[in-house]
Amino acid sequence: MDKITVILAAAGSGERAKQNKNKIFAEVGGAPCIKKTFDAFYSSKLLDEYIVAARPEEQEEIKALLPDFVKIVSGGKTRTESVKNALSVTTGDIVLIHDGARPFVTAEIIKRCTESAQKFGSGVAAIPTRDTVVKNDTANTEYLGKSGLCLIQTPQAFKTEEIKRAYETAGGKTFNDDGEVYLNCFGSVKLVEGGVTNVKLTYPEDFERANGSERRFGTGFDCHRLVENRKLILGGVVIPHDKGLLGHSDADVLTHAIMDAILSACALRDIGFWFPDNDEKYKGADSMKLLAEVLKIVGEKGFKPESVSAVIMAEKPKLLKHIPTITENLAAALGVAPDKVGISATTLEGLGFVGREEGICVHANAVVVKE
Repeated sequence: MDKITVILAAAGSGERAKQNKNKIFAEVGGAPCIKKTFDAFYSSKLLDEYIVAARPEEQEEIKALLPDFVKIVSGGKTRTESVKNALSVTTGDIVLIHDGARPFVTAEIIKRCTESAQKFGSGVAAIPTRDTVVKNDTANTEYLGKSGLCLIQTPQAFKTEEIKRAYETAGGKTFNDDGEVYLNCFGSVKLVEGGVTNVKLTYPEDFERANGSERRFGTGFDCHRLVENRKLILGGVVIPHDKGLLGHSDADVLTHAIMDAILSACALRDIGFWFPDNDEKYKGADSMKLLAEVLKIVGEKGFKPESVSAVIMAEKPKLLKHIPTITENLAAALGVAPDKVGISATTLEGLGFVGREEGICVHANAVVVKE
């Protein structure tokens, strides 16, 4: 049975990624990119030998991220030199060469490349281009179209003896990739099916897309009793009425439900935990100021509200004409556009606590995002 080796090319500078350090150390899905790439190959259970070509000054950091059995070799000034250095210590019958910053390779792609190399001598991952390709220089623009054109990816797999021979005959030339080195020597290279998600992370936006944004959903509910000699405040707006809501704070039931929904989405308890009603500090508190505190609390965990919605259950007063003002006020406080705040109102047709005009209840939902 063939011994299979993978070389991870990780000796580039990664300057185009505009990270604080080499992009191979940038976080992708909670792990450094090079670790994520290694894990993709290791979890496939198809490899016998692992080699990383790295910059000398970064080798110790890479060693700390990967198992002891991984061989670390010094990269060169170009990718061609780096791979040639790694090939010098390769002992496998088949070698796969892969970008260290291409962490989403699948076991299926690895297998296809390996089997092609075993059968044909080479197996280079590629996908058909979806867009028209144009060759453009100062003298001429030439449309190449889409038909028969592919985008080359990695891994690129070869019989080890053949790719070593190809590199030996390449001289001092610099090539785009290993498939081109092989083509230069043997006259043809075998392409196999890659994958649209098997992307190389090169620019800052690539890492943003790779990590995505974590969205969470939360729900909140609150009720307060209507009593005389209290202001009725909803969403920070004073609503004319002969009664107001009773509570330790200003009893803004709408804002309270929204705060609970935001905290719920972030798994950060509720407003009773953060602002207990037996604490004199919060007696008569402005709920909009408490909302600002909630945004600070969730912001420290990396979250911010993306949208909120709430239904106010009240028999009286009628709230239709007040909803636009409430919406604008809450949107400003939350730091979102007004069309991200959905406020509605309903009666309970004379039923229950709300129907008897004894109180007002609110059910709220929130979507928060973690960048």
